[in-house]
This record gives sequence, C-alpha cells and structure tokens, in this order.
Amino acid sequence: MPDQPALLIELLRAAYAAFNARDIDAALALMTPDVAWPKAFKGGSALGHEGVRAYWTEQWSEINPHVEPVTFHPEESGRILVEVHQVVRDLAGAVLADEHVGHRFTIAQGLIQAMEVCPLPSSGHTA
Repeated sequence: MPDQPALLIELLRAAYAAFNARDIDAALALMTPDVAWPKAFKGGSALGHEGVRAYWTEQWSEINPHVEPVTFHPEESGRILVEVHQVVRDLAGAVLADEHVGHRFTIAQGLIQAMEVCPLPSSGHTA
C-alpha cells in the first residue's frame, strides 16, 4: 500500500511547481472542480477552477509571487500544513515581501479541495 502522506506531499509539490511556472492548467488539474482558494492578495476567496484561474491571472498581472514549500506537517485531521517561503516582487523585480507563511490544504479523492493561509506551528515543530 502506498504511503498516503508521501503521495499527498508529492501532489502539493507538483501544485507549487505548476504555480511557480505559471502553468494554471497543470495546477487546476490537481484540484477538485469545486476547489476553495483564498484570495490572499485581494481578500475573499476564489471558488472553482474558473475562479482560481481568474484570481491568479489578475494576481500575476500585478505582482510576481514565488512560493517554495519548506516543510510539510501532516495533521491528525488528514489535512496538511505546509510551511512555505514566499517572495513577492513587483513587476519591475523589487521585493515587496519575503516571508514564511503557512498553507493548510484539504485533500479529497486525491485532489486539492481547499487551501487556507494560516499561522505556522510554534518553533519546535519540524518535518
């Protein structure tokens, strides 16, 4: 039997790689049709593939974010908390933000069903 947390981590790594490559179709292929995604840049949330596509298209026309997963924390609830290193630049290349943030994912039927931005675990938690 495959290691379920390892499969989910590979799914999330692929999603981050697609996001960073600006390959919306590859990223959406890893999400449920009714995915719920936070509009961290604008506020609110994007729902479904077309909502995420519209949000990311707008976001990338204004800023250039790069989000690299650092550690993965599988949770008892079945969700996964990912610590990411996020660097956001303006379109001219100036750094607007360089920080570590948390992304908590809900997975359903092997696809991303929801993501939320959340606090990172206190120091002492590592994966």
